[in-house]
Amino acid sequence: MDTTLQDPLVGQVLDGRYRVEARIAVGGMATVYRALDTRLDRVLALKVMHPSLAADGSFVERFIREAKSVARLAHPNVVQVFDQGTDGAYVYLAMEYIAGCTLRDVLRERGALQPRAALDILEPVLAALGAAHRAGFVHRDMKPENVLIGDDGRVKVADFGLVRAVDSVTNTTGTVLGTVSYLAPEQIENGVADSRVDVYACGILLYEMLTGEKPHDGDSPAIVLYKHLHDDVPAPSAAVPGMAYELDELVASATARNPELRPHDAVALLAQARAGRGRLTDEQLDALPPQALTSEHDNAEDRTSVIPRSLTVPRPLPVDEDEAADPVHRTSRFRSPPPLPPRRRTALRRGPMAVVVAVLLVLGVGTGIWYINSGQFTKVPPLLGKTEQEARERLADAGLDAGQVKEAYSDTVERGTVISTDPKAGARIRGGDSVSLTLSKGRQTVRVPDLDGYPLDKARDLLKDEDLEPGMVTREFSDTVERGSVISTEPGKGTEVRAGSAVALTVSKGSPVDVPDVTGDDAQDARAELEEAGLKVRIADGRVNSEYDAGQVARQTPGAGRRAAEGDTVTLTLSKGPEMIEVPDVIGDSVDEAKEKLKDAGFGVSEDRGLLGLFGDTVKGQSVDGGDPAPKGSTITIEIR
Repeated sequence: MDTTLQDPLVGQVLDGRYRVEARIAVGGMATVYRALDTRLDRVLALKVMHPSLAADGSFVERFIREAKSVARLAHPNVVQVFDQGTDGAYVYLAMEYIAGCTLRDVLRERGALQPRAALDILEPVLAALGAAHRAGFVHRDMKPENVLIGDDGRVKVADFGLVRAVDSVTNTTGTVLGTVSYLAPEQIENGVADSRVDVYACGILLYEMLTGEKPHDGDSPAIVLYKHLHDDVPAPSAAVPGMAYELDELVASATARNPELRPHDAVALLAQARAGRGRLTDEQLDALPPQALTSEHDNAEDRTSVIPRSLTVPRPLPVDEDEAADPVHRTSRFRSPPPLPPRRRTALRRGPMAVVVAVLLVLGVGTGIWYINSGQFTKVPPLLGKTEQEARERLADAGLDAGQVKEAYSDTVERGTVISTDPKAGARIRGGDSVSLTLSKGRQTVRVPDLDGYPLDKARDLLKDEDLEPGMVTREFSDTVERGSVISTEPGKGTEVRAGSAVALTVSKGSPVDVPDVTGDDAQDARAELEEAGLKVRIADGRVNSEYDAGQVARQTPGAGRRAAEGDTVTLTLSKGPEMIEVPDVIGDSVDEAKEKLKDAGFGVSEDRGLLGLFGDTVKGQSVDGGDPAPKGSTITIEIR
């Protein structure tokens, strides 16, 4: 049945300007219509307060005051407010009309989104909220229904109807205002609502986009409220194995139950989201989402609710059939009968558990059934990133056993820590049952890190951290890289290789030094000259015979003229003097015979012919007499006549 035809406003012109064309959505406080601004000839959305609320002067005053505040939020991702007015019993806002759908429509149709798509939606939402937060306002009712996606792809945040000035939003003693699935713990417990409640709701929103389901579910709104108060939001990768760890961190940061641990406003969360996106690869951003995890959406938890804080049994006002069927804007409001006796209120006003019990009573959930069930069942604790020992301890604390332990590669979870559990985190399970663990074997493929300039020991540690093995080390001179630090790697930095591969390292020997020649020098003089050149000196244990006198340098390693690095060591071998051998007697021999004998004995030979021996061929004398010793290798002079 087309209920639009029954709406008395359709076809009417409000304030002599806005012609109402069709009803778009019905909420607990207002109905939204598509209308035409007859003065400017443009289509817009007209939000008309329900006549029953329009009779409340203080409510109308607040509605108008807050509308004026929102109208100052000139931001491309905020649904703009153009005008406000009254026409008889109708109080209205004229707003920007977005042709398209809501994020709820997208999630219902497609289920989980790819991380890139989820971030493409989250970032403009945070930009819009950031503008509101920096202007001093809090939305307080962020949910998929209030995220509009235009046919042109633009993302807009709508329905700032619950907005409050930051300074004035400290505590609402009478009611909790918002949508159950997205309420922050401090909203539930004591009504506190500053910019961090929007941050929390956006964390829930991101989880839902990444997994296709809300993190906290239950058979009644009271159970969901209890979980918001007592349970951490599980990591998205627990529901979608292999999801990037950076997305887990982003959800965990935004949904910390302690508001002090969350980003202080949407601007800070936006910075985290952009930084996290920058660390993701294209493969991680475009990872295919799982199939939709739920075929139907639980409308009850998504209604913006005004929940009395007094311990009363609520009577819901009649809900319009259109409101129950409308996918865009569902709200509910409860009217309270007389409060319970004072003794009952006092007994239940004792900390967080008292609040939960109160909420259970408000929403009609029997506490007896709750506690009977909780004695038989527990739930799997979040174990992502825990070591096997830590996981076993947490399971034991929850009254569960660790079952089969498997291993699998993971690009995002550190080696040796939990990737996933079976049943998954948050699943309902009987006490004493076992939970299987899957531990990370590290990344199957990794990129060679940039190690340029790192000391060798540190570079080796970094390779091991990346599931790579340090390979062969080659040393080269470098005028720019400090001695002992990495010049380059093979494969080069950024190259994708299999985990466990070896990476060769080229390490700097420092700036080159030309080794001076110190052979024949006294040991003390040689040491001083080498150290002045930036080299270290080692004296070899043994000495050798040489042409040099005992105690002088017979030889050096590396040799003269070679290149060494500053700080390298030059080894000096000292002489113990020349080896002495007997000189053969060559007098009377021909020149050729004499030379042959002397050379065979280990001597050098020189000739002294003088003027008379120019044409002679007989040895008449020798510089060392035959039979006398002379240093091996020394030169014997023969006289020829």
